[in-house]
Formats: sequence, C-alpha cells, structure tokens
Amino acid sequence: MPDLLETSMENAVHNPISAADLTHPPAALQRLCRLLPGLALTSVLAYASIRMGKIHWLQSTGISALTLAIVLGMLVGNTVYPRIGPMAGPGVNFSKANLLRLGIILYGLRLTFQDIGDVGWTGVAIDATVLCSTFGLACFLGTRVFGLDRKTAMLIGAGSSICGAAAVMAAEPVVRGGAEQVMVAVATVVVFGTLAMFMYPVLYNVVAHYRLFDLSPNAYGVFVGSTIHEVAQVVAAGRAVSEQAANTAVIAKMVRVMMLAPFLIMLSAYLSRSSAKDEEAADGGRKNATACGGMVIPWFAVGFVLVAGVNSLALLPPTVVAQLSDIDTGVLAMAMAGLGLTTHVSAIRRAGIKPLALAAVLFAWLTCGGFFINVGATALLN
Repeated sequence: MPDLLETSMENAVHNPISAADLTHPPAALQRLCRLLPGLALTSVLAYASIRMGKIHWLQSTGISALTLAIVLGMLVGNTVYPRIGPMAGPGVNFSKANLLRLGIILYGLRLTFQDIGDVGWTGVAIDATVLCSTFGLACFLGTRVFGLDRKTAMLIGAGSSICGAAAVMAAEPVVRGGAEQVMVAVATVVVFGTLAMFMYPVLYNVVAHYRLFDLSPNAYGVFVGSTIHEVAQVVAAGRAVSEQAANTAVIAKMVRVMMLAPFLIMLSAYLSRSSAKDEEAADGGRKNATACGGMVIPWFAVGFVLVAGVNSLALLPPTVVAQLSDIDTGVLAMAMAGLGLTTHVSAIRRAGIKPLALAAVLFAWLTCGGFFINVGATALLN
C-alpha cells in the first residue's frame, strides 16, 4: 500500500493537471454546452404549447399541442430566431431530428395490439386500404399532375394517409426532406384535417336525417378514424356525434397509427432500391454493389413497434405509462417547435398553391373514396 501511494504521488508531481485541461472540458461536455441554448428555447415553446393546448376552447376545436408548437415556433422563427440562430441552432436541430425519433418510439405507449382486436379484421382492412390508396394517389398526382418534387408529394401523402403532422415528421428522416417541404406538408394536414373535423359531423347528421345510408355510430367512428388526419381531430369529430362513436373512432385511428412503422420500413426499402437504380443508370448500366446493398432501416420505427408490444403486455404500471406519455408529448412538442423555428414563411409562399391543391384532392378522396371503402369492406368482410 505505501508503494502504491508513493507511485500515485510521483505521478501527480510529474503529470500535474494543466490549465489547458481545466479550460478545455471533454468533448461530450462541450457538445452539451452547444446544445443547451437551442434545447432551452424549444423546451420553453413546447411548455407554452402544452399549456395552451389545455385551454378548453382549443381542445374543443381539436387543435393539439403539437400544432400549437409548430405555430409558436414559426412565430419566433420568423421574428427573434434569426438573431439568436447561430447560438441556438445546434440544439434546435437536435430537437427536430434526435428528439423526434425518441418521440416516435415513445408514441408506441399510446397503442396496444389489442386495439386491432377491438376493430376486427374489417377495421384493419379498411385502414390499410385507405392508407395505401391515399399515399399512392399522392405520389402519382403530386409528381405527374401537380408537378411537385417527389419528397413533398410523399410527405403530404404520409400526413394525409396515416396520422397527420406526426406521420410527416416520422417520414422526414426516411424521405430526407427539407424543413420547408416538411412545413408545407404539415400546413396542408392542419388545414384539411381541421375542415374534416367540422364537416364530418354535419355529413353524419345529413345522412341520418335523410336516411341516405344505414350509418350507425360505430360505423361512423370507423369512418372517422380511418380517414381524418390528426388524432385530436378524430376525437373532436367523434365526440360531436356520441361517446360511442368517439371510442370507436379512436381505436380505428390507433390501428391506423400502428401501421406507421411497417409503412416507414417499406418506404425506406423502396427509396433505397430506387436510389440504387438511379446510381446504376448514372454509371452507364454498371452494377453498383454498394448502392444495391443499402436499405436504410428506420430503427425508430422498429422501436415504435417494440414499445407498443411492451405496452400490450401491460408490463408497466398505468401511472408509469401515463407519465411516459406526458414526456412523449413534451418531446414531440420540442421537435415540432424546432421545425417551426427553422421554417421561413417565404419558403411556404414559394411553394405556391400546388401543395394545397394536392392536399385538397386527397381530402376529397378520403371523404368520398374513404366512405365507399368503408361501406364496401364492411359488406364484403361481414
């Protein structure tokens, strides 16, 4: 022991801590210091949006905290943020990229595989058909008819066909779209999702009054859950008819949300194969082995399914699940705030009317085509 102590003292004498060691902290600490200003900014905006989201009037209109976070982010991003961007930029980018993936993973806590059993195979078939037809229509019309770039068309299609802004944000790492493209897609979801939220109850009352179709509250709930964009909008449209319709609508919507993970994995495989073919063609037909092996797996989507599986087994106490869901809301709100901060209104103006026109066509398809998909699938499978 004395020898060990003597050796330690000799090392301390011959290798003293220099002033440079004190003024240059470890790389991880330096990175954290760079991230803190931006994380603090997105945290403040997320907190404000969550508090505003609890206002009764906003809840009744189906405007979620995530939508408010984007709006607040845009307000700050187009006024104050340009002056503090150099300092806050790293943390803001971390929020809209890394925290987004964490938020999507934790989103699985809102779902269970038992939800599938509650709506039955008919509900699953309806959700899958609506998803595939809407996304395919978005890609075809967006690029061939409206002349949009493929990334914008895919992001608008993802938001319209699955779960609104959350689906747009989840698809962004796979599609690799820019902030302006994401923001345009989110804007279309907000506009037409809000319109659907008010229009669907009116349509239900018209159908019931004139007895155009035999549309029960449960059937209406599946229709709402399989075609309206955001979860909050689904809840509002369902409750406008009855609590029973709202419960069915939420379950149908949750099954549709659960399809997000396989959708992202298949989209990633398609884009990787498409990219490999483009590179091969650019090389004059020579096979590019590196590109052909390059499917990018969105691991956060796999994590989303695993978390939903854990939640299905009821391994966590309900209080823990509720707390983690609240944390997830905060994390997603920070990601949305980060997106809003880096989006400029001028970029949305430059996008023009074409994205809104595409979203309008998809909205018409979800309303009319989605209704007949519901009727047809119910008649065939029941």
